[in-house]
Amino acid sequence: MTREEIQQTVLRLRSRLIDEYQLGGMSDEEVSDAIDALVYREAEREYLSIDEKVYIAEQVFGAIRGFGILDVIMHDDSITEVMVNGPDEIFIEQKGRLRKLEERFESEQKLEDVVQRIVGLAGREVNQANPIVDTRLPDGSRVNVVLPPISLKGAIVTIRKFSKEPMTMERLLRYQSITPEVARFLEVMVRAKYNIFISGGTGSGKTTFLNALSNYIPKDERIITIEDSAELQIEGVENLVRLETRNANSSGEGAVTIRDLIRSSLRMRPERIIVGECRGAEALDMLQAMNTGHDGSLSTGHANSTEDMLSRLETMVLQGAEGLPLEAIRQQIASAVDIIIHLSRLRDKSRRTMEITEVVGYENGRVRLNPLFVFRESEDSTVEHVAGRLERTENPMRNDHKLRLAGFTDTL
Repeated sequence: MTREEIQQTVLRLRSRLIDEYQLGGMSDEEVSDAIDALVYREAEREYLSIDEKVYIAEQVFGAIRGFGILDVIMHDDSITEVMVNGPDEIFIEQKGRLRKLEERFESEQKLEDVVQRIVGLAGREVNQANPIVDTRLPDGSRVNVVLPPISLKGAIVTIRKFSKEPMTMERLLRYQSITPEVARFLEVMVRAKYNIFISGGTGSGKTTFLNALSNYIPKDERIITIEDSAELQIEGVENLVRLETRNANSSGEGAVTIRDLIRSSLRMRPERIIVGECRGAEALDMLQAMNTGHDGSLSTGHANSTEDMLSRLETMVLQGAEGLPLEAIRQQIASAVDIIIHLSRLRDKSRRTMEITEVVGYENGRVRLNPLFVFRESEDSTVEHVAGRLERTENPMRNDHKLRLAGFTDTL
């Protein structure tokens, strides 16, 4: 059967399912059995291969109880991101490359039905009064939804898929994002409770790296994670508290922000606070937490370089305290942040750790940086493939007081 014939079959069976069964009182398993029976009857009328039967059954179930055509896409582990630009355009990122799919939604209404189903699973709402929402799927995948009239092409859905296998430093080593020397250095930094900020552009792997880094946290500590939509995978820690923001309701009430959660977390006796991403006024609260005895805190932020991350932090803090002098902000950043790890997505679509820099203090009106590891391309690099590795600079590590307090005597 052609793709168009298969889609027509899916629509026909979906209509028959709705006509022949009382779907409201049926469980998912009963609906699936009913669909299998319809597909079997269809195969008696017209030959269907095994793959076609499976695909049609999945599509019909998705149209009734799942996410429509997104179901099959979401089950493909090689796809890392899904971008729906209205009912007629679906793009995916697969193995680092973007491409457009031939599939499309039946109508704008079908797409909006799927959107409401996705948002409803996490107990959130999206409508014309609240047209932008960040949420997640039951498997942890991050979802951003933008509805008309904000979007001019129909509902926009962007899904960052959740990895079924938690990221570890061992996997980063396999991907050659870091070296064994860097892995050992980062393990010591986390165990010695250095405050670490991970910076990078969109899709550079900040959350993935944060997940890997969190595996070095001692398992007997009390950790509080704060995120817009919960996606961190911290395993083996019993005393773990996961907090998630909440959007305002249709009346504009009930919002719980990252700032609210950071402030609340300080009263929960945390040993470490992990903020999934700082992107606004909450940076001030995060820095204050780092400066008031909550060492070992971790967070991420969008930036193009380590220096740019400092500028972004200044801007974010000003959003939370407009009257604060710039000098005071820079002094607070210098005393709060110990290490900045910068990630980047290179021209060959690979994600690499570009720099690990130590923040060494405030001097002559500037926050001073001390690069410890820098990514250098090798002679084997081409336009299509980037080769190189993180290399240790000649700069000695200057802030070693936390190392000594933690009992580490190694020279890093």
